[in-house]
This record gives sequence, C-alpha cells and structure tokens, in this order.
Amino acid sequence: WWIVAVAILAHTASASVREYHWEVEYKFGFPDCKEGMVMAINGKFPGPTIHALAGDTIVVHLTNKLATEGLVIHWHGIRQLGSPWADGAAGVTQCAITPGETFTYRFTVEKPGTHFYHGHYGMQRSAGLYGSLIIDAAKGKREPLRYDGEFNLLLSDWWHESILSQELGLSAKPMRWIGEAQSILINGRGQFNCSLAAQFSNATAQFSNTSLPMCKFKKGDQCAPQRLHVQPNKTYRIRLASTTGLASLNFAVQGHKLMVVEADGNYITPFATSEIDIYSGESYSVLLTTDQDPSQNYWISVGVRGRKPKTPPALTVLHYVTAPSSQPHSSPPPETPRWNDFDRSKSFSRKILAAMGSPPPPRKFKKRLILLNTQNTIDGATKWALNNVSLVVPATPYLGSGKYRLRRGFDRKSPPTTFPVDYDIMNPPRNRNTTKGNGIYVFPFNVTVDVILQNANGLDANASEIHPWHLHGHDFWVLGYGEGKFRPGVDEKTYNLKNPPLKNTVALFPYGWTALRFVTDNPGVWFFHCHIEPHLHMGMGVVFAEGLNRIGKIPDEALGCGLTKQFLMNRNNP
Repeated sequence: WWIVAVAILAHTASASVREYHWEVEYKFGFPDCKEGMVMAINGKFPGPTIHALAGDTIVVHLTNKLATEGLVIHWHGIRQLGSPWADGAAGVTQCAITPGETFTYRFTVEKPGTHFYHGHYGMQRSAGLYGSLIIDAAKGKREPLRYDGEFNLLLSDWWHESILSQELGLSAKPMRWIGEAQSILINGRGQFNCSLAAQFSNATAQFSNTSLPMCKFKKGDQCAPQRLHVQPNKTYRIRLASTTGLASLNFAVQGHKLMVVEADGNYITPFATSEIDIYSGESYSVLLTTDQDPSQNYWISVGVRGRKPKTPPALTVLHYVTAPSSQPHSSPPPETPRWNDFDRSKSFSRKILAAMGSPPPPRKFKKRLILLNTQNTIDGATKWALNNVSLVVPATPYLGSGKYRLRRGFDRKSPPTTFPVDYDIMNPPRNRNTTKGNGIYVFPFNVTVDVILQNANGLDANASEIHPWHLHGHDFWVLGYGEGKFRPGVDEKTYNLKNPPLKNTVALFPYGWTALRFVTDNPGVWFFHCHIEPHLHMGMGVVFAEGLNRIGKIPDEALGCGLTKQFLMNRNNP
C-alpha cells in the first residue's frame, strides 16, 4: 500500500489546481462585421482559452449573469472520471444554473489533447458560448510530436437571428427551419458583408446574388481576420476544433500539405492530406511545414461540406514573415470540395486510424443497440427520433434520479434497442408519427457495448443528412462505416478490430451506418446525441447510465431542482 501512497503523493506534487472565476452575460459584438448579441465570458467572445497539463485539476466558478436564461457549460472531450456531476449537461448531470447564481465545476484532466467547452442549455452554443480547452503533456513528459510553434483555431457558424427566435421557430407548427448560417467564424471572426477574396468573382458569387465588395478594416475591428504569422522552413501544429451549430466544414491551406496527427484528443497514425473535413464536435491537430515560397502568403479557407453551401467560406492568411506584405496570395483561395461528395468524406474518415500503442477494443460485445435516426412529426411539430422515440429531457436531472433512486424522475421503461427489420431506410417513413419519451438505457458496470447508428431518409424524398454523434463521459472505438441497412451477423465481419481510432464524436453518413464500441467503466449518466444544435433541440439524442451504485458524492447545488430539490431538503432537514 505504501507504493500506492507514494505514487499518489508524487502525482499530487506535479499536478496543479487551475482556478477561474467566470461571469456569463450577453453583450453587443461584431462577429461577422454586423452587430449582434453574443454570449460572452468575462466580456470575451469566444470565451477564455483554458491551458492545463495532464493531471491538473480545473476549478471554474461560473456565475450566470443572464437576465432570463438558465446556464451550464459542457467540457467537451473530458471524461469526468469520478466527477459526472461536472459534465455540464442540463437535465442529465445537473440543474441549469439560474440567473444570479454561481455553480462550481471541479474536474481533473487525464491526458493531453485538443478540446473545447460550450453551453449545453437550449441552443446557447449557437449564441457564442464556447472556448478552447487545451491539455498539454504532464510536467516532465513529452508528447510524441515535434513542432516549432502552434496555433489554435476554433471554428463556428453564425446566425443573425437570435437563438430564442430559432428555438421558437423549430417548435412552431409548421416548423420554421433556422436556415443556413450567415457566416463561418475562425476564432470568433468572420465577414458577412464583404470578402477578403472579392477580386476573384467566383469566390463569392455562388453564395449571393451579387459579388461581395472587398473588406476594408479599421484598427480594432472585431471581425478582422487573425492572420497566422510563420517563419519559413518550420513546422507548426494547428489545433482545430469545430463548435458549429449546423455546418460540417472543410479546412485547407493553399499550397501546403497537412499531416493529421490527433483526433478528438487521441493520437492517430499520421497521414498527409491537402484538406480536412471536420464535423461539429470534432477536434484535430495537423502539422504544417512552411516549405513554400517565403516571399508569398497563402490563403486559409474554411468552407461548408455536407449541406448545400449558402454560406461563404471563412478566409484568413498564412503570413510568411519574410514576405514583403501581409496581403493574400494573388491567386484564388482553395476551393471547398463539392458539398455532397460523400465518397470523399467517407474516404477521409476511413484514413483515421489509431496510433501504434493505442489500447485495442475488446474483441466481443456484451450489449448492443441499433439506433435508427428518423425525422417524424408529433401533432404537426417536426421532430427527430431514435427508434421512434423523440427525447425530452425531464425536469429532474437523470444523475440525481439514478443516484437517489427517485423512481418518478423519468420513465423507467427502457427505449427500444432496435427497430423493425422491414423498415425502409431509403424512403420517407410510412408512419410519419413518433412519440416523446425520457426513458434511458441502463447498462451494467464494466461491460462492452456496441452502438450501431443507422441513418435513413427524412420526411422529404431523397433527403438523408450527415449527423455527427457525440458521447459524453467516454471515448469510443470507431469500428467501421457501411452503406445501406446494417446487417447483423454479416457486417460485423467488416469491423476494424486491429487499429480503430478512439474518438468522442463520429459522423453518420446519409443512408448508411456507423458502428462504435465502448466500455461502461465510468459510473454516471451520459448524454449521447447529434451535435447539430437544432437536431438535439428537436429530440435527437439518448441517455446512457452505468454503474449507478458506484457514483460518489454529488454536490447538492448540482441537483437543486425537480424531485431532487425536495429530496435533498428532506435529507438535510430530517
């Protein structure tokens, strides 16, 4: 036992506690050169970047200074081992923080990686409530990457319509869709009414009725792009994270190869590419070597993929400091690949493989879910559903109901674990109706679970969308992708069990399936949902519970709502 004690003391001595005091409120800003309301943390949009070392404890005292809205923050990609109450999912792991109140998140970050944080109440992520969370190697350790400098790029999309108006439209009968974003932002900066590439008419004409004028910025303009200043013949790490509400994106740097080395906080087998697809909720690291003409600058382009592009690409410049000016290259920016070239998208996803030495998946599963993604209606309202159940999160957080065995907190009947074998995924549903539900999938502790995500046609003919699915509390192995309907007993033979990547977010492609595997080794209650904001708002998610009898102490302030509020009052005042 003394060896364990010494190890714990040594770990404690090398790790730090990083403490922050944050206030969230609306402010006026110019994210894309047009004034609008943004959600800011301590007056900053995007929010402050957290830098920490593996093993550190992060403490965030979060005060809600919004006038009328609740608030939580999810620490995307952090497993929350031993701290499920700090995951930041309203209605799942905690109550929303009410206006004027402060809630303290405390959690440990276990390994290096590129992550981010964002709002997880309503559609507050689309209002700008997000920031970067970068974990470096623990003191005395080194990552297996060599580079001379790094940049951190947080990618997002931006609407001029408020999120409250968007939410109202999504719930309306008939639904009022939010439409495509007005702008793509890089680190909170984009351009709506002008273009950095206006001299190239084809760069903007396809996105508007008229070509946009050239951008002219004044000192201090909030929407002016942040150029990346580089030395020639150096290698730079570019950390990418997508917190988009809707758009899938494509990232490219003119004339430069990108070496992809990290995905969702896990090292992968490096591979070179000229551009990278990144879906909402994903993060990557790429290495870029500045081996081009040092007297030139080069375009950086971020365009929309997976949806018919009505939003112009975000542009900025890779500026070689040896170039005579910081002006962009005289040739056009890289052209984003065709939006519906899904074969190209799948080819990129299949190149992501685990780095040598990564933990392999268990060879067999104990439990399996096959989740059919469908678009349906309830009394004239458009919804998304899994196995014909559209999720409605209850007033009492699942974590509290599970921990304290409050049987009326949610429907104790598990949702369906599969769907009818005769369901036609290639056509609109014959039965357009679905039902609301708040039941969850409860798993034993420490078993292997397979989840098969099955895509299908929506309500309209010839319409099936990309859905990026994100799991809280876990990384999972991506075992494979397939076309059409998943065939139990057949398609398992195509799984990659040798070097599947560990991720926390994965794409489900149109009319296809995606297979993933994880182990229920993290006691808690965990959200699993489409990372597209309006889709989750419309019911596209499920909830997993595991090891409920192993959950440790939960701070009372996390559960001061619904049935847990009265339970805690009775317990504390017998």
